[in-house]
Amino acid sequence: MFSIERWQEIFETLQKNKLRTFLTGLSVASGIFILVILLGFSKGIENGVTTQFQQDATNLITVWTGRTSKEYKGLNPGRFIQMKNDNFNSISQKYDDFIEHETSLNSIWGSQITYKNESGNYRLRGVMPGHQFIENADIGSGRFLNESDIAEFRKVAVIGNKMKKDLFKNEDPVNKNISIYGMSFKVIGVFFDPGGEREENQAYIPISTSQKVFNRGDNIRNMCFTIEMADNFDEAVIRSQLIAEGIENQLKQIHNVAPDDMSGVRVNNSLEDAKKIYTLIDTIRAVFWFVGIGTIIAGIVGVGNIMLIIVKERTKEIGIRKALGALPMSIVGMILQEAVFVTMFAGLFGLIAGLGLLELVGPQIESDFIKYPQVDFNIALTTVFLLVFAGALAGFIPAYRAAKIKPIVALRDE
Repeated sequence: MFSIERWQEIFETLQKNKLRTFLTGLSVASGIFILVILLGFSKGIENGVTTQFQQDATNLITVWTGRTSKEYKGLNPGRFIQMKNDNFNSISQKYDDFIEHETSLNSIWGSQITYKNESGNYRLRGVMPGHQFIENADIGSGRFLNESDIAEFRKVAVIGNKMKKDLFKNEDPVNKNISIYGMSFKVIGVFFDPGGEREENQAYIPISTSQKVFNRGDNIRNMCFTIEMADNFDEAVIRSQLIAEGIENQLKQIHNVAPDDMSGVRVNNSLEDAKKIYTLIDTIRAVFWFVGIGTIIAGIVGVGNIMLIIVKERTKEIGIRKALGALPMSIVGMILQEAVFVTMFAGLFGLIAGLGLLELVGPQIESDFIKYPQVDFNIALTTVFLLVFAGALAGFIPAYRAAKIKPIVALRDE
């Protein structure tokens, strides 16, 4: 039941002990403030890492080769392992039930590409239609490569938005011809990439055309496969690990590479990397929670200590109240109300200060691995109410002790 006299009494008590009240509130507010900041930056790290993985498919297996580092079956080290179309086809057929998207690749760095009077050096990549989904490329206009482009060795190109701006300015490039090393290619589409201008500074042409016009025979430089996700993330990781190991072993057998040679054939599993990163994020979040909660507990202990002091100082007053007929629960309620008020006010102040700082500083942070630090308001508010409950619990013990004091004993207290 609301009592104006009770609140007047609480404010008078707090006003008489301004420094003590300030320090108690500061310990509680700083605990919530630190927890909010830590949780905000934990979410910012998660957002940043997630953004990095979104630049390409998360469930991606990438295969590339190099020079062998070990002698094997009478063959000297230092051999360059050259993958062929047949290698890609055999792997594709073997794991067809588990593959979502696939592509073989050839890359040419610093290709001279010209349109009318504009020209520049750009990365040129021969790819397959599945590359669009592997790179998470969005088509802004036109279309991406299709199977007919591959089968018919068409001289067509899909250019990045950065290249479009450089060569075509405000002109629509679709169905226009560009010159690549003096050969004419028709632009069939413009793509955007989550990786930004660095990834949009290139052009894609059919892998078959790339091999033919640049005299690459049936050679390929890389293979990429995305694996269909299982219902459970851990199951998906295990499946992708097994497929990655199977691809590596198959290629090493075909090209006579030692099983423990890490240079001849290399396979990277991004899903396995993602699990490691997200496990690390979970660990960081747990540490932040531990530190924040530890700080809050320190504040709650401070509240409990202050309430013990308050009860000690007001022992004679409590004795008089009981002698005049005050019930034990009214004594408990009086002291608890003061503890809850200080805890609630300080907790909300710390919450608002933390959220305000994140809103102010968050947009200014420019980092690849920390983006948009923020806190779920419901979680933060729930934390404050838990803090208030803990503060009330911390105040209950001295309040209960005060309620048990006999009036005659309390009146004798000095």
